[in-house]
Amino acid sequence: MSSVALSVLDLVALRPGEGVGSAIARSVETARHVERLGYKRFWLAEHHSISGLACSATAVLIAHVANATRSIRVGSGGVMLPNHAPLVVAEQFGTLESLFPGRIDLGLGRAPGSDMATMRALRRDLGTSGDEFPELLQELRSYLGPKVPGQRVFAFPGQNTNVPITLLGSSDFSAQLAGLMGLPFAFASHFAPQYLLQALDLYRETFTPSAVLREPYAMAGVPVIVADTDAEAQRLLTTPQQRFLALIRNQPVELKPQVDSMEELWNSEEKQAVEARLARAIVGSPETVAGKLEKFVRITGVQEIFAVTDTYEPADRLRSYELLAEVADNIRLSPAVDMTAMS
Repeated sequence: MSSVALSVLDLVALRPGEGVGSAIARSVETARHVERLGYKRFWLAEHHSISGLACSATAVLIAHVANATRSIRVGSGGVMLPNHAPLVVAEQFGTLESLFPGRIDLGLGRAPGSDMATMRALRRDLGTSGDEFPELLQELRSYLGPKVPGQRVFAFPGQNTNVPITLLGSSDFSAQLAGLMGLPFAFASHFAPQYLLQALDLYRETFTPSAVLREPYAMAGVPVIVADTDAEAQRLLTTPQQRFLALIRNQPVELKPQVDSMEELWNSEEKQAVEARLARAIVGSPETVAGKLEKFVRITGVQEIFAVTDTYEPADRLRSYELLAEVADNIRLSPAVDMTAMS
């Protein structure tokens, strides 16, 4: 039985007062680091008009990271398809696949990744609910697949590049759609953990074999921090806790230095809300994380984990990915369902 793959989801987070170029350079170094450690993918998210995150030009960042690495797959986690014309997405990712053959992934979501004002600035129809996502997806797939007789509009580059598509979600909509279309599915339990098991069950129940997959292929984004001791890891956790607290308060979500205690920073309602967002977090020493990781894989049956590791000091993040790789190697994580032959 194959072991669970490890990957990374990156948001290109800034520290207070830091320039965007510095944050991007740090993401590139992180990608190189996890590539050396044997991680499978390095994905970048799409967010707009959020102070503290420099990942809005997702396709540009993918090109930059892919050019700086050699073997790790690089992709979107994800592109919010309703924000874009499918033809443009196909052209962008067709170009990326042409530049970096066999290394590009296209993860797709249907949420705006922004607020109403930003949606308007993106020229997104504010009257839409996301229900048009299946049609947009089908159009996009037609631009990435073989050109058919009578097709008047085509993507070049893009046509017949067959860039692998994964559907992303934080509820049951994309889970069911991915199942019905026989596509891989990635659940965002790094910020919506309460729906994880429900969505994965629905994905597997509705899965229909396709030319892409014979069996379901499930992934999950998970907050992960591994340090030499439990106490150190818990202290590092205060950085993502402060980020979610800032998000709740509609403040910039920059990476803030870890603190000894959060008790003076939040009230009881805020504490509850932040802890709910981090309910699936895997945090601790290698020994502690080994147990938590085994339990997570056993319960969810996922074939791939996207570690989301937000620490203030870059060295702590690199160290966490290093320790996580060692933990996974030592315990030989195995999902409940064998991995399929996904790229």
